[in-house]
Parts: sequence; C-alpha cells; structure tokens
Amino acid sequence: MERTMQMIARIHSDFAEKFGIPRQSGLVHTLRAAVVFEPEFRNPDALRGIEDFSHLWLIWEFSEAIRENWSPTVRPPRLGGNERLGVFATRSPFRPNPIGLSCVRLEEVRQEPTLGTTLIVSGADLMDGTPIYDIKPYIPYADAHPEAHGGFAQDAPKPTLTVDFPPDLLALIPEDRRESLCAVLALDPRPSYQNDPTRIYGMRFAARNIRFTVKDNTLTVCGVE
Repeated sequence: MERTMQMIARIHSDFAEKFGIPRQSGLVHTLRAAVVFEPEFRNPDALRGIEDFSHLWLIWEFSEAIRENWSPTVRPPRLGGNERLGVFATRSPFRPNPIGLSCVRLEEVRQEPTLGTTLIVSGADLMDGTPIYDIKPYIPYADAHPEAHGGFAQDAPKPTLTVDFPPDLLALIPEDRRESLCAVLALDPRPSYQNDPTRIYGMRFAARNIRFTVKDNTLTVCGVE
C-alpha cells in the first residue's frame, strides 16, 4: 500500500548546495538554521510545549539525492569511498526512500509576522530548502545510549585541517558566520578520495562562494565571491 507524506516545513540554512555540509548533525554546534512551516501547518497549537525540550529530531528528505533505482551497497565517505557496505548499515543519502534523520538543538521559538512560529535550531546538517516531514522531541532517557557501539563510525570526526583564512577575505563573511565557516572548513569538506594540492575547490556558504586549496593539512582560502 502506497502512502503519501506531507511536507510540513522547510529548513533555511547557509548551505546552498550539498558540498561542504557536515556529514552528521551536531558536528558544528554554531551553525544556525530556521525551520519555517508551510502555511497549512502554521497553527501555533501544533508547537505548544516544544520550548520545554532542548533538542529535536528532524525527519527530512534527501531532496537532491533522489534516484529511480537503488543499490543494496554503498561506499561510505568515512571509509574512504572504497569499501562497500549495506545501504541499511550506513547513513548514505542514496536509499530506497531518501529519508534523513538529524538531531538538532532548539535555540529559540520565534514568532515571525508573515511566517508564523519559526524554530531556530543549531547543529543542523541540512541544505537550504530541504523538505521536513516531521519533528519529534528528543527524549534523553529513550534516545541517549552512552554504551552503544557505532560500527565503522564509533567516534565523531575531528577537525583535520588548519584553516588559513586571510583577514581581508574573512572580513567579507558576516561576522556571525565566521566561526561556523571556519569550523566547517576544518572538518575537510572534500571527498575523501580527492587530494590534489593544486585543485581549487568552491563551496557556497552564506550566499558566498568560498574558494580554497588544501596542501599538507592546511586549507588556504584564496577567494570569497
């Protein structure tokens, strides 16, 4: 039996494309985003009591990774993109149903004159405009399992690159976005199989195109457009 899900909201973030987005939620805590509800779901009663929770689960769609066919195995970037694992043993976006799950921190419940109740969240790993299908509160006693094993992703990735961001270029980034951008760059947004020190990469962030190179574990920003 086929079922249809309704999009209840979209997220508005600083990421205009997939490249550069942290590979899991919560890796860059300073990243801010807004959950804006669709007109038919802007009834404030639907969010009554949500401010009592510090964190939320977002259930969303990999809207830029939809394919007609699916593969039972995928190549996780965490393993260098060379080893295949079962799709259900990974968080790959290429799935039979392109559904994502992210835990974010609820920073503020904001009332907007034209958009109604908007949720300001931090730590989101979603591209701007991503459809959201549901929101559920994070329940610590049920959702936190400190003894859990994480398979090939047991430990959180740590910043691997030193970021060299010339002051004149950094000044072109809004002040309240600079810390987040540097943290994203330090996590190394490149595909794990790319290591060409002469290549200039481009990443769109906060309505700007950040151009950079990587050599000897140092990421150097060479342009902001």
